[in-house]
Amino acid sequence: MLTLFIKEINGFLNSLIGYIVMIVFLLVTGLFLWVFQMEFNVLDFGFAGLEGLFVLAPFVFLFLIPAITMRSFADEKKSGTLELLMTQPLTDLQVILAKYFAGVVLVIIALLPTLIYYFSVYRLGLPPGNLDSGGIWGSYIGLFFLGASFVSIGIFASSLTDNQIVSFILAVFISFLLYMGFEFVYDFIFSGKAGLIIKSLGLNAHYTSMSRGVVDTRDLIYFISVTAIFILMTKLTLESRKW
Repeated sequence: MLTLFIKEINGFLNSLIGYIVMIVFLLVTGLFLWVFQMEFNVLDFGFAGLEGLFVLAPFVFLFLIPAITMRSFADEKKSGTLELLMTQPLTDLQVILAKYFAGVVLVIIALLPTLIYYFSVYRLGLPPGNLDSGGIWGSYIGLFFLGASFVSIGIFASSLTDNQIVSFILAVFISFLLYMGFEFVYDFIFSGKAGLIIKSLGLNAHYTSMSRGVVDTRDLIYFISVTAIFILMTKLTLESRKW
């Protein structure tokens, strides 16, 4: 499993995909946070904070993470190497987890350079350090778990098809549905307690909760459960080839 994990990491870093993903993520968030004159601009915001980053990043991840994962199984199917891979002394779950953790590592690598934003805002505060560090670190943890959930969705979408473009579209659609779909239902269809229950089923509700700086075990269990469900669904999809 470790060998396959390293192979997947090298596959990302030895191709343009991994670098393009990281560059695009940093470029988009950097432009909106520091260059474009709009509400997310840190310099125009009026006080030290990184709220703009944590509002923008999930929407950037909605497209970039499917771009990372779209080739995971789709490319193996198209090239005919999936059956060869499955003959290795690895279980289906080990193969899935190796590809999943490789995608998660790439998400972490993309997030690490944004710490420069944190230290910049830290120094820009008056006095320096006058910012809600607890909320920022909670948001980073929430963004990590959100990205990890998107990776599991992308892996699942890739297992459904041998076409990378179809895999990308499916992953974006499912991720957006889970991230914002329940919010739309709450805003436009249901309200009251029923609406709140429906809203709590979405990724955004738990991501927003963690962004307040309080890492609730219920939110952690939710993200882990979503990830586990899609990994299990991926396993069932791969096993269906034997039926």
